Amino acid sequence: MLRLVASRLLGTASREVPSRPLQILPRLYHENVIDHYNNPRNVGSFDKNDPNVGTGLVGAPACGDVMKLQIKIDEESGKIVDACFKTFGCGSAIASSSVATEWVKGKSMDEVLTIKNTEIAKHLSLPPVKLHCSMLAEDAIKAAVKDAEAKRAKMNGSSKAADVN
Repeated sequence: MLRLVASRLLGTASREVPSRPLQILPRLYHENVIDHYNNPRNVGSFDKNDPNVGTGLVGAPACGDVMKLQIKIDEESGKIVDACFKTFGCGSAIASSSVATEWVKGKSMDEVLTIKNTEIAKHLSLPPVKLHCSMLAEDAIKAAVKDAEAKRAKMNGSSKAADVN
């Protein structure tokens, strides 16, 4: 260090500071994220006006991710028989949506409300900076169930009103 300062003062050193080559490390995704991103399950949409379809539309203003998750409920059993999604966002958001649609199939609406973002994040091995993606998936599930329950309540209310007349 002393030699560098002395040579600068004497004007014998070049003005450039010696630097080490900058090594840029790639950000690697876990194989589960890559699998669900490259081969997303259940992409698509159902008719939102179908009384047996619940739609959850959620977004994260901080990153711009938008997720639409829909569930189709069997009238008799009350179980989710199908699910689909459309997501505008990063690979982690798409993977979280894909996992969520797989996990909700065959379960009751009460059961799917127990799916937590931490479980999705753990399954996909999401880094802390991507946890909001799994939170969106959990919120989308809750919103879809809420929409489905509201439609069912409206249908039951209108059918009861028709019975009274």
